[in-house]
Amino acid sequence: MPGKISISLPDTIESITILDGCPAPAEADINPGRHGNDFPSNVQEKKLAQACEALREAAAGVQQLYERVVAQRSEEIAKLAIEIARKILMQKIETKNYEIESILKEVLKNSPSRQDVVIHLNPEDFDECRKIQDKEKNGILDGVRLVSDPNVGRAECILKSPKGTIVSLIDEQLEQIGEALGKVTQ
Repeated sequence: MPGKISISLPDTIESITILDGCPAPAEADINPGRHGNDFPSNVQEKKLAQACEALREAAAGVQQLYERVVAQRSEEIAKLAIEIARKILMQKIETKNYEIESILKEVLKNSPSRQDVVIHLNPEDFDECRKIQDKEKNGILDGVRLVSDPNVGRAECILKSPKGTIVSLIDEQLEQIGEALGKVTQ
């Protein structure tokens, strides 16, 4: 039995097409007597068939490798995107370049109820929201009880109502985005 055929490729594979059949051999390959070839026709046909089969196996292996590499790269890209987003958000929070009012509007929009709503905020955000609440009567924070909570990070909040709790934490939101990106890349 002849040895396996190996294929070495110098560059990254960008796409692969697996052929269903092998092309017909050239006339010189199947008529050995014409061109001084001493092998009988059936021996050459067997060798050609073996070579075609080895190429099909190699192509299938390369296709699997390509799919695995693409999947790994997609996952790495999603993780990198999340890390970049995290760093940008942390920088914005550190420089106080965010609007807590917009965050609260989004949380209140998703709240199951507007009655007996309590929002826990970081002490720094609490002070800002109290100013907004005092300044804007009948505004978005009207009727909302604000609580200063050192366990809540800046630009984050926890909304509690008799109908449920909404937690708006940066890490959880980034995790949800990462999961969504993972589903998209699969």
